[in-house]
Amino acid sequence: MKERITGSEALMRSLVNEGVEILFGYPGGAIMPTYDALYDHKTDLHHILVRHEQGAVHAAQGYARVSGKVGCAIVTSGPGAMNTVTGIADAMIDSTPMVVICGQVGAAMLGTDAFQEVDVIGVTQPITKWAFQIRNAEDVAWAVSRAFYIAKSGRPGPVVLDFAKNAQTGMVDYEPAKVDFIRSYRPVLSPSEETIRKAAEMINNSVKPLVLVGQGVELGDAREELRTFIEKADMPAGCTLLGLSALPSDHPLNMGMLGMHGNLAPNVMTNQCDLLIAVGMRFDDRVTGNLATYAKQAKIIHFDIDPSEIDKNVKTDLAVVGDCKDTLARVTALLDKQSHEAWKAGFAPYRDREEKKVIEPALHPMEGPLLMGEVVRAVSEATENKAVLVTDVGQNQMFGCRYFKFNEGRSVVTSGGCGTMGFGLPAAIGATFGAPERKVCLFVGDGGLQMTIQELGTIMEQRAPVKIILLNNNYLGNVRQWQYMFFDKRYSFTPMLNPDYEQIASAYNIPACTVTERKDLAGAIDEMLRTEGPYLLQCAVMEEDNVLPMTPPGANVDEMLLEVK
Repeated sequence: MKERITGSEALMRSLVNEGVEILFGYPGGAIMPTYDALYDHKTDLHHILVRHEQGAVHAAQGYARVSGKVGCAIVTSGPGAMNTVTGIADAMIDSTPMVVICGQVGAAMLGTDAFQEVDVIGVTQPITKWAFQIRNAEDVAWAVSRAFYIAKSGRPGPVVLDFAKNAQTGMVDYEPAKVDFIRSYRPVLSPSEETIRKAAEMINNSVKPLVLVGQGVELGDAREELRTFIEKADMPAGCTLLGLSALPSDHPLNMGMLGMHGNLAPNVMTNQCDLLIAVGMRFDDRVTGNLATYAKQAKIIHFDIDPSEIDKNVKTDLAVVGDCKDTLARVTALLDKQSHEAWKAGFAPYRDREEKKVIEPALHPMEGPLLMGEVVRAVSEATENKAVLVTDVGQNQMFGCRYFKFNEGRSVVTSGGCGTMGFGLPAAIGATFGAPERKVCLFVGDGGLQMTIQELGTIMEQRAPVKIILLNNNYLGNVRQWQYMFFDKRYSFTPMLNPDYEQIASAYNIPACTVTERKDLAGAIDEMLRTEGPYLLQCAVMEEDNVLPMTPPGANVDEMLLEVK
């Protein structure tokens, strides 16, 4: 016999039915009936009270990225819902599975400009995989199951459920729902045997292949398939920003990071290879540089789960559309065992040049103030390269991703496509709940930290063990670098007058210390990592340090600057 319950209680049971364990949220008027139902589910749904709704969605992103599960956020209507929009857009472009549940005024009041009414569906449809308004309690179970299925299937992404108040309070004869098929929605395609054969043939005939590794490898849990693929055909690889931990940093075929601030060798060799094999990446402009000159000498194979990415930016010679865990294995089975020693040797001069010109000075400066690169590498090594790297956006992000090293998958949490300042702190909180057994190290600048600094309150309440490494240069560093290089050193509103961050941390009962001298860095990092719970390590770094190499905007991918004048 079906039990008659409220729509709010149906939501709770539906979330539990989907395996949800963690909710990040903030209550308010239009979502209050749902929060009342949540009061009776404290044992099976752990709710994390954030300090701002943007914090809820970024925390849900961090949780999803490290756990592989769907992140879930719950907020009220109007301004509460609107405060989630940045995180929803961020999740959409970075393919992060997330369900955001927003309160809404009663269905009878829709369109009347009622108190805290906003057209959530109209706002979020362009930045979600699906946005749906629940107007009746009878639709709750179906809508929740469909939302989670869409969010996690195929190319993952965010879904929004706009939950009208009358649907929350209305009664329904509850029955769990299970949506695993939607007509006209084909989340995963399967390439033909002919396509698989052609891909293997192109790789077998290649003399200078280069593999571009994107986040799709992580999302598809295809790390082992990738390693077998590149090792069998002896193909060097470069990784995108979000794909950095898909391949161990010390793997002999890993040539480093692609993109504007990536490593010199894989960027230069992109324009020298005869076959470019993109796996789970979308040819973002920060990776390609000038499209008119990008890899014009090469044949291109594109492995991707999303057919809309094929030929969107770069024209491909062969598209292998499907789940890369499946497609990589199928192609690998047809590959010849190969050796490309001469081709791989061509990377060495560029790696040596970058090592001497950029990396060695960044990691082992002879004198002067602390540098961001040396702080990042010191923390990475102190965690035996096993920690989760979370970054905010800016120079802290680029130095973090360049100099942190990875032994394990799902270890990079950063805002890629959207470049959202303020992402780091709440995302790191979410990561501690998504991977509670791992160290979570957040690198953040003084600008980005202040954008969501209120989430220190969430850390205080939850004792979330985020290790916050504040790289404080008293500037909006990345913008300052561009002003230095391209705007005649006119530092227009990029210097920062900062507060006393140690006092702020103390107010939130978070241990903290500040390092200004190189000799004190190792001890401070050791203290941070040995301290139970959260910690703020402020490093006073060189104010006008620059992230190098750099491909200037509009330049060719192989025209990287190793120094600035």
